[in-house]
Amino acid sequence: MAYGKVKVWCTRQEASVLNIDMKANICCVKYNPGSSNYIAKYQSTAPCVHGHKKAVSYVKFLSNDELASASTDSTLRLWDVKENLPVRTFRGHMNEKNFVGLTVNSEYIACGSESNEVYVYHKEISKPVTWHRFSSPDMDDTDEDAGSYFISAVCWKSDSPTMLTANSQGTIKVLVLAA
Repeated sequence: MAYGKVKVWCTRQEASVLNIDMKANICCVKYNPGSSNYIAKYQSTAPCVHGHKKAVSYVKFLSNDELASASTDSTLRLWDVKENLPVRTFRGHMNEKNFVGLTVNSEYIACGSESNEVYVYHKEISKPVTWHRFSSPDMDDTDEDAGSYFISAVCWKSDSPTMLTANSQGTIKVLVLAA
């Protein structure tokens, strides 16, 4: 079994400035939104201590000090970058085999699910605050293939309540988080 580490790098230094232990494959890299000098990436190396139990598919910065990670263990995690500590684990969506998408803004974390639903979490609450199930005119709950569809991409429009979403069937939706 491969073990990994999320590493945060400063482009002005040779060594990483932060290491978060978890099981992971190299799947994505992201710049810190507050500084183009800091980068988070996945690297398969060390044993997992506080991290995910399976492969990590995405990592995204909510702020200079907060990092969200998504895993095929059906969890999302929020990390304190300065203290190198996990803050919260989010559960509710299903993700065991596909990369279901992850998007963040300053307050919310959203991801896809293998149940063909989009889940939205507030960064202070471990359970979903809302979710939306994809359906289409040619697909209903009795459709035998409906269970094989999953949300493949999610993207907030900047720091607005509007999100662009897509599923593995090719359906694209614009969703708005309403209060």
